[in-house]
Amino acid sequence: MDFDLTAEQQAVADVATSVLDRDLSWEALVSGGVTALPVPERLGGDGVGLPEVATVLTEAGRHGAITPALATLGLGVVPLLDLASEQQQDRFLAGVAKGGVLTAALNEPGTALPDRPGVAFADGRLSGTKLGVGYAEQADLMIVTADSAVVVVSPKADGVRLVRTPASNGSDEYTVTFDGVAVGDSDVLAGASAHRVNQLALAAMGAYADGLVAGALRLTADYVANRKQFGKPLSTFQTVAAQLSEIYIASRTIDLAAKSVVWRLSEGRDADDDVDVLGYWIASQAPPVMQLCHHLHGGMGMDITYPMHRYYSTIKDLSRILGGPSHRLDLVGAQCS
Repeated sequence: MDFDLTAEQQAVADVATSVLDRDLSWEALVSGGVTALPVPERLGGDGVGLPEVATVLTEAGRHGAITPALATLGLGVVPLLDLASEQQQDRFLAGVAKGGVLTAALNEPGTALPDRPGVAFADGRLSGTKLGVGYAEQADLMIVTADSAVVVVSPKADGVRLVRTPASNGSDEYTVTFDGVAVGDSDVLAGASAHRVNQLALAAMGAYADGLVAGALRLTADYVANRKQFGKPLSTFQTVAAQLSEIYIASRTIDLAAKSVVWRLSEGRDADDDVDVLGYWIASQAPPVMQLCHHLHGGMGMDITYPMHRYYSTIKDLSRILGGPSHRLDLVGAQCS
């Protein structure tokens, strides 16, 4: 595979960066046309695919933006483009270009991104509980993985109960309970599997994590280059340089794994091994290098008016959503046994 951005990906990156350099808000992404990028052209969008959406999410992470972009574009639009019929896409994606929020309910009590969900779907009724659902109250629709189907549900439907739960980065996150929620045939994604939805979701989270680690590295490198101690920049000290190199290595390997997963999925290749490696690498390596970034910043990293906390707290949330390093390592080991 070629790790250089294609001309289309570079154009998308330029659009996203031009917006995020000025304003990190969701409203800015909407008004700047970023949310319209993956929407099909027949619905007024640009019709880009997974590689370009991943590029947007990487730039959002690089800027430390905490918005519904991951939930809407990565967990909502990407699976619908891959799994929904054209008629379903016309209904579900119609409002995204103008700022409509989508999300996905994937995690369950005791398990992260299960390929065999415990939420039950039978006789047109959905019952069970999902955890860590980002922006559920704000969302127009949720993709829900169940034991026998993947369905699309409104969070305002009868039988849906939302309870807000804390997130490290302060974003909106909910526990969602479904109590016999009625789901019509037109809201079932025919032929879709939880496994495929989880793969696409992890690809999106990987792209976002790639940007978060790269952004934290850039922020830290700039800080130690300008912060002086004993009359010299901190970056000239051997220990500081060694710690920066550890962050750089982790950043590059996450970038490699994230790009590999996106490429394999977009090319229709088997991605099981790569997805599991990416999940493990994010959960096991991103939090420790964020700690190093904090350490190199000293007290400045704890200042809430300084952006470092956005990168670290969001990585902690992603690691939790992925189930943590031990769970992700078990999945890698299962591929080897």
